[in-house]
Amino acid sequence: MDPVGDSLLARLIGLELASVVFVRDYLQLDFDGPRLSCYVWPTIDADGITRSLGDPGYRDTLCALISQTVVSTQEAVGTGLVLRFAIGALSIHPTPEELEGPEIAMLAGFPDRAWGVWRPGENTFADLE
Repeated sequence: MDPVGDSLLARLIGLELASVVFVRDYLQLDFDGPRLSCYVWPTIDADGITRSLGDPGYRDTLCALISQTVVSTQEAVGTGLVLRFAIGALSIHPTPEELEGPEIAMLAGFPDRAWGVWRPGENTFADLE
């Protein structure tokens, strides 16, 4: 396993979101190879509105990111993971109550087999113990 770091997340910059897959209790974001599996539901910021799972328009706003290119990424304690697109941003930084399993997200599927997992209490999510 590669150590999780901004460099791994940054490898999504310039890639287009190809699909959004809702799998029972988690979400997969496919970038035509690399796949970000989100084991907590991200928030979506678009049109000046932040939407969370259960909010009206959440799924539509998330699906509107399909065919959009990642323009920047951010990874920091207190912020979590952020993918920015021209039309909005997707953020993963759960509250302690939203944590349901041992992992927050996993990024894999690169041609060189690089992959990483984000967990509560570690690295980017050191604030979630």
